Amino acid sequence: SAPGLYGGTRNVATCDVEKQITALTADPAKNKAFASVQGIAPAAVPGYLRSLTPVQLQMDTRVTNHGYKNGAPTSYQAVLQAGTAVLVDNRGVPRVRCACGNPLLPMVPQQGTPKPTGDSWPGFRQSNVVVVLPSVTVVNVFIMYDPRNGDWFSRQRGDEGADDEKTEPPPNVIKPPPSPNT
Repeated sequence: SAPGLYGGTRNVATCDVEKQITALTADPAKNKAFASVQGIAPAAVPGYLRSLTPVQLQMDTRVTNHGYKNGAPTSYQAVLQAGTAVLVDNRGVPRVRCACGNPLLPMVPQQGTPKPTGDSWPGFRQSNVVVVLPSVTVVNVFIMYDPRNGDWFSRQRGDEGADDEKTEPPPNVIKPPPSPNT
C-alpha cells in the first residue's frame, strides 16, 4: 500500500486482462494450473483476474514465479525488474506477470546464499531488491508514480486506468528512479 511502490502511465492499463482471460479459458489445463496456484476454482479465474489492478513495478521485486510443464504449475524464485507490468491484489501483492500471464505468489525464504541464474540487467543490485508484504488493510486506492511525466496519480482497485486521477505527491516519499522500460 506504500505510495510509489507501483507506477505506470495515467489512464493506460499495463495489462490486457481480457486477453489473459481468453488465453486461459482457451486452454483448460493451464487455467486449472493457474487456479491451483492462486487457490481458487478454475471457473473463478475470469472474475479473479478482473478484480486485480494493473501496475508497473517501480523497484526490482522478489516473487515466487510460476511456469507450466507437463500439465502442472512449476514454481521458482525470481526477481522481476523495475518496470515489469503486473496485476496486484487488494492487499497490494503482485499476483500475475502481465507479459506471460504467469501466476505470482509472495517470495519464499531460501536457506543459505541464493545462486543467481539467468541474465541480470544494468542497474541490478541484490541489495536494492524489495519484497512486497500484504497490506494490513484492503487497498482501495493505489497512489502511483508516472515516470514518463513525473506526476503522481491515484488508481482505484480493480480499475484498468480509465478513472485515474492526478494527485499531489505523497509527503516524505522519495521519487522512484526512472523505469528502465520507459
